[in-house]
Amino acid sequence: MISPEILRRYPFFVGLSANQLTLLAQHAAEKEIGPGVYLFHEGQPLTEMYLLLAGQVDVVLELPAQNVPHRVADQLLGEMKTEDVVISTVGPGEIVAWSALLPPYTATASARTATAVNLVAFDGPALMQQFAADPAFGFVMTQKVAGVMRERLQALRIESLAALVG
Repeated sequence: MISPEILRRYPFFVGLSANQLTLLAQHAAEKEIGPGVYLFHEGQPLTEMYLLLAGQVDVVLELPAQNVPHRVADQLLGEMKTEDVVISTVGPGEIVAWSALLPPYTATASARTATAVNLVAFDGPALMQQFAADPAFGFVMTQKVAGVMRERLQALRIESLAALVG
């Protein structure tokens, strides 16, 4: 458990009651992780959502490697050469692994620490039980996660357009 006061400092948690912040804090733990560590990989089941307190995390997609010949057989056999492409960088106060709170609870991208990080890890399954017991709380949190999704999609769109133009 962490102090609910830690959560109160961050915009993602604005509008939550003291009781709701306490419930979140009861299912959270602070962690420190070094640079270059994958928090999770695309497609992996997620059981934790993270609030970044310090440091940076790169959100990455695994794409076919550029300037490398690709054969259909390589793709079918899972031997295609790939590379990680950073699509965004997340900083303090931002949420990572929001998919831990939305079915099917799998990562839509990978996340790798760009620097040493300090984060709060929320127990996704425990929070889902809380949300089932208090649907209004679950609705508010779903709205907050939807806001994060909207921001990430908008950032991805801008990055994609910049890559096409540049």
